[in-house]
Amino acid sequence: MSTPSNYPELREPVRDLCARFDTHYWRQAEKDGYPEAFVKALTEAGWLAALIPEEYGGAGLNLTEASVILEEINRSGANSGACHAQMYIMGTLLRHGSQTQKDEYLPRIASGELRLQSFGVTEPTTGSDTTRLKTTATRKGDGYVVQGQKVWTSRLQHSDLLLLLARTTPLSEVKRKTDGLSTFLIDLKTIDQRRMTVRPIENMVGHETNEVFFDDLEIPLTSLVGEEGAGFRYILDGMNAERILISAECVGDGYWFTERSSRYAGERVVFDRPIGQNQGVQFPIARAYVNVRAADLMRYQAAALFDAGQPCGAEANMAKLLAADASWEAANACLQTHGGFGFAAEYDVERKFRETRLYQVAPISTNLILSFVGEKVLGMPRSY
Repeated sequence: MSTPSNYPELREPVRDLCARFDTHYWRQAEKDGYPEAFVKALTEAGWLAALIPEEYGGAGLNLTEASVILEEINRSGANSGACHAQMYIMGTLLRHGSQTQKDEYLPRIASGELRLQSFGVTEPTTGSDTTRLKTTATRKGDGYVVQGQKVWTSRLQHSDLLLLLARTTPLSEVKRKTDGLSTFLIDLKTIDQRRMTVRPIENMVGHETNEVFFDDLEIPLTSLVGEEGAGFRYILDGMNAERILISAECVGDGYWFTERSSRYAGERVVFDRPIGQNQGVQFPIARAYVNVRAADLMRYQAAALFDAGQPCGAEANMAKLLAADASWEAANACLQTHGGFGFAAEYDVERKFRETRLYQVAPISTNLILSFVGEKVLGMPRSY
């Protein structure tokens, strides 16, 4: 079982690196809270700097190539969700930051001296209704004062920088609700830590994520990325890349599940025959594989459009939807094939099962994607 044999120069070294971190490592990393050694190895190999231009010390790869890296990480049984944000969050800085900001931060992010793995957007009372977020950044002297709360802010304890979206003009004072939001790159080592409270959220997936409270946190004017009030647009133009990369991770998960379940179905003997000889076991695995392959093709189409600078919102969303659904279907088939052993930690199925379930919800829920397709692609009335 295989995908098209493309990009071997990327796939093979990523597989070799991931092979150094076996299933015992990942089970222990989940208990410890963060796979520090794995992230360090990926950083030192330059894989997390794939999308940073060569002039800043990165690999200068395109999005298609970057997606292959994340696919292979997840296909190996690892979890790129622990560090994938380092690959795409910097896009806001790259596309909209000042030359001074890019010169100061991008080379240090590429080298691993600094980590930009944390993104403060979601809030507990607004969810996906981003334009109604309540965190504010108020101009004061030569800086801003941040007040508010974020939730599901992941990897903050392992990040040196935080990309924050906050309202700089009250909603009641803007013509369009998307106006008046600004993005800030906050150096976490230079702020008054007493003004920012971080509370970890224990969660099903097992990765580190947090609630964050800002209590009149002062940040310098140089933290502002791009123009004040244009932050919502900056965030949006990075979402297509994020969704394409997440779809690649789901594709990687899907292949991992179908490879595991088909192998187990051929080895597990019950009633004097391999269970995979029974069509009731065989067909769900085969169908899951077919759907993973189909999602894989949509991922490549969306990435090709992105790399060509063409509109790809519909394709990016559909790739994410198809890949998340395919990986979840493959996860269910894999767990069912393994029976009781699928629940045993030593088989890793239950860990990957929990990890891939996340992508039905994040970074955008499947229902919101369907709403997008219904309105933007099919021309039906707006549903929300």
